Amino acid sequence: MHLNIKFLFTSFLFITAFLSFQSNTLAQEDKDKMFEIGSLKVVGAKFSDENAIMTISGLKVGDIIQVPGPKISKAVKALLNLKLFSNVEIIKEKTIGQVIFIEIKVEERPRLLGWSYTGIKKSYHEDLNKKIDGYLLKGGIVTENNKLNSINAIKDFFIEKGYLDATATVREISQDTALNQVRLVFNVKRNSRIKIQDVTFTGNVNAKASKLRKKMGDTKVKRKLFSSSKFNKDKYEADKAAVIAYYNTLGYRDAKVVSDSVWREKDGDIRINVNLSEGNKYYYRNINFKGNTLYTDEQLNNRLGVKLGDTYNQEKLDGRLRFSMDGSDVSSLYLDDGYLAFNIDAVETAVDNDSIDLEMRVFEGPQFTIDKVIIKGNDRTNEYVIRRELYTKPGQKFSRQNLIRSQREIVNLGYFNQEAIGINYPVNQKAGTVDIEYTVEEKPNDQLELSAGYGGYQGLIGTLGVTFNNFSLKNITKSETWRPLPQGDGQKLSLRAQTNGRFYQSYNASFTEPWLGGKKPTSFTVGGFYTRYANINGSTGESVGYYSIVSGTVGVGTRLKWPDDNFLVNASVNLQQNKLQDYGGLFTVSSGTFNNFNLRLTLARTTIADPIFPRDGSRISLTGQFTPPYSLFSNKDYGALDIADRFQFLEYHKWRLDMEFYKSLIGKLVLKVSGKIGMIGYYNEDVGLSPFERFELGGDGLSNANTGIVGKDIISLRGYNVEDVRRDNKVTSDGAAVFDKFSLELRYPISLNPGSSIFVLGFLDGGNAWNKIRDFRPFDLKRSTGLGLRVFLPMFGILGFDYGFGFDKTNLINEGAKWTQFGKFSFILGFEPE
Repeated sequence: MHLNIKFLFTSFLFITAFLSFQSNTLAQEDKDKMFEIGSLKVVGAKFSDENAIMTISGLKVGDIIQVPGPKISKAVKALLNLKLFSNVEIIKEKTIGQVIFIEIKVEERPRLLGWSYTGIKKSYHEDLNKKIDGYLLKGGIVTENNKLNSINAIKDFFIEKGYLDATATVREISQDTALNQVRLVFNVKRNSRIKIQDVTFTGNVNAKASKLRKKMGDTKVKRKLFSSSKFNKDKYEADKAAVIAYYNTLGYRDAKVVSDSVWREKDGDIRINVNLSEGNKYYYRNINFKGNTLYTDEQLNNRLGVKLGDTYNQEKLDGRLRFSMDGSDVSSLYLDDGYLAFNIDAVETAVDNDSIDLEMRVFEGPQFTIDKVIIKGNDRTNEYVIRRELYTKPGQKFSRQNLIRSQREIVNLGYFNQEAIGINYPVNQKAGTVDIEYTVEEKPNDQLELSAGYGGYQGLIGTLGVTFNNFSLKNITKSETWRPLPQGDGQKLSLRAQTNGRFYQSYNASFTEPWLGGKKPTSFTVGGFYTRYANINGSTGESVGYYSIVSGTVGVGTRLKWPDDNFLVNASVNLQQNKLQDYGGLFTVSSGTFNNFNLRLTLARTTIADPIFPRDGSRISLTGQFTPPYSLFSNKDYGALDIADRFQFLEYHKWRLDMEFYKSLIGKLVLKVSGKIGMIGYYNEDVGLSPFERFELGGDGLSNANTGIVGKDIISLRGYNVEDVRRDNKVTSDGAAVFDKFSLELRYPISLNPGSSIFVLGFLDGGNAWNKIRDFRPFDLKRSTGLGLRVFLPMFGILGFDYGFGFDKTNLINEGAKWTQFGKFSFILGFEPE
């Protein structure tokens, strides 16, 4: 035994000495002697610094070393640990007496010139480059370790996608021997994607297997031809946790996965079995609060909303304590009143049979006030434009609700990238204050409208328009602020022109100051437009009549504080003159001058945070438009007057109710539900219904780019032309007296990049219009369904299309038309139609 140990020890010393020190003139008498290093040089280093090599070796001229000895071994090890060299030798050049001359001989590892892939499509290359970027560096050293790590990263990438049998190998190809450069080529084989054949459960008595499978959102069974099914170990573990979380919502707090099995079938597919233990179902018994001084137990219990005998539900309990998105949780009571350090923990003090006692341990902490409000990143928008929208002011108590509302208002300005808005609130514990820091990223928000659309009887219409959404009127005389126009004060300037040559021309301009006077959110708008249609003789090409509209408007709006500050009210005075001369077809009247002086009042409430792709919230508005009741103050016999005289001064009252609701469903999927109802009435039965200001339902709504452009409100109805609606309800060319429209959309974003937001949608529409109010039947709807696409480009606004399939085209049904004739494309250019 002792002999073997001695032999092994002697062999180890011999091998170590042989590897650590070699000499072309090493004599037996040099061994185990002490030498002074007389000189030290490096051989073989082409790309490495020789002085650095000598420093790292730990050897230097003048050192006394043993040959061979520990300093030699330590030097070799230190240099090899750099992973820059494939081999290191320390060689005796010569000795003179007790002085030794040493060479450090190194072989450098090759440098990486680049890498490529074989065996896979190019579409994977960029993704794989990101995966191995941390292991390979162009110009860096190539080691076995970083090659192995790269291979594993490639395999893991495909395993995550369900290719469990993916393999990868690598080979070095010398590119430049003089520069010691190599290129790596990874040969990748995905092999077949491994599907999940089935997921089964045992032990599930109180939950159906189908429901449990739905909770395993990323571990899906291969059921349908085009369904996705792949096995990912990490996601599988998360899905098992989701199953247990679901059991917790049913009251089974002790539910657990006892065991699970994952195996491969002969065809390679995977089968999974999850063995569950549900445990008992629990109920809440006693709930007590401890540590609360600001609110009573009753107040906190009312906010908690959990009662004696309720089923145990951890998810609901967490939501009622601190995770409610609508601010109705217990935490909001404190966090909206400055108690930034507030915390509450639900501790189970007793678990008795099927009952649980909870003690809510409350830490209220100190109340914090806001010290500074800091805004960063606004390189184009003036700071006061952002600051005036904020609900967080210095000196106020900290409020989480005000913080959320401030973020919403910043987004609604439309000047900043929603995804990049940051909020930080560093706390000064000693002073009891908190700073609020908003970080924004400017995005392009001015719009250029350059489009063409077919407007039915108007023919092909060309449009050129510009809208500056962050305009600055006060800097208009300062040439250095023109980029291309002065910006930064949050004002809006819009200029627009439409024409199709001699037949049609339209020009309009508007200006809005959102904070008149700068102290309150009171908007002021002034605008005007001119439109002219010419009646062209098809034979001579000469104009034989025309229809013109001249209009001006002045409006004021403000934000209300009651019932809450989400309400807005707007009032505008509008003066419009409609003049027709031998112009038939558009209205039942062909000649006359019609003056339209009206007051328009709108009450609206909006909680939408993103105007481009809303995910939650609502927008509701009620609008009334009124002219003076001229006929009630006149002795004229209006029943005996012709239309031109009777409506020289239009009189009517007009109402619109518009509603939109948005709700996030699963992931990024958003549900939009909307409804619109409008009607126009008269004051005097002898005067009757105005031929102007009625409603036109159908088509794509392109003609309604600006209100009043044809003296009607034009509302789109996907899948139907205007004639489809007019025909069935005998609506005249003047338009309808009443309409309704309801819509349901499922929206999914492809990209929410502020440079080009893109989303797809599927819709169900229903709407109709009637010639008289008494004919109104709200549920007698023309129905349609279809798909659509929207692209928002900051310079051009909304672009896209809808394809609608109308179910209730009576004329086509009676004619026995082919199903393809029931479909209709609608195009969206520059704006979202009503």
